[in-house]
Amino acid sequence: MYLTKNQIIEEKKMLNEKKISDDIAIANLVRKSNRILVSISSHAFPFDFFPNTMNIEEGRVTIIYRHFLSSEVHSIDIKNISNVFINTTIFRSQLVIISKTFEENEIKLRNLRTHEAIFVRRIIEGLRIFDAEQIDTSNYLDEELINKLKELSMTKIVT
Repeated sequence: MYLTKNQIIEEKKMLNEKKISDDIAIANLVRKSNRILVSISSHAFPFDFFPNTMNIEEGRVTIIYRHFLSSEVHSIDIKNISNVFINTTIFRSQLVIISKTFEENEIKLRNLRTHEAIFVRRIIEGLRIFDAEQIDTSNYLDEELINKLKELSMTKIVT
């Protein structure tokens, strides 16, 4: 079977359109994967020589545990987070992320400032909702996206 000149031209157009749409999708993925929305660190009393860090990106949460001469890095995709808890004491808070995929199933980050832990929980919950609704966040500016996420995760107390 031979293709006519018009069929060849149509096929080239379709391939070009597919390539353009793939290029746009890849650019959006790169933009999403390289953008840290929020980063917080632990603060042990009186000094924390090896502070642990949590970076929140649009598609994943990365926790870096620092030790003397080494570090551990855990990454969890937003879609694999099933819940986020905050345990609060008088001075500090602990953020607990429950993962659907990790063997131990929970990741803890201790010695956080309480307002930072609450803020991060709200951002993660907002990202989970965006992911569940399949909303593309790559076109938002950082500040605009954070404001939308905070607004989305607001809870009103019913009395």
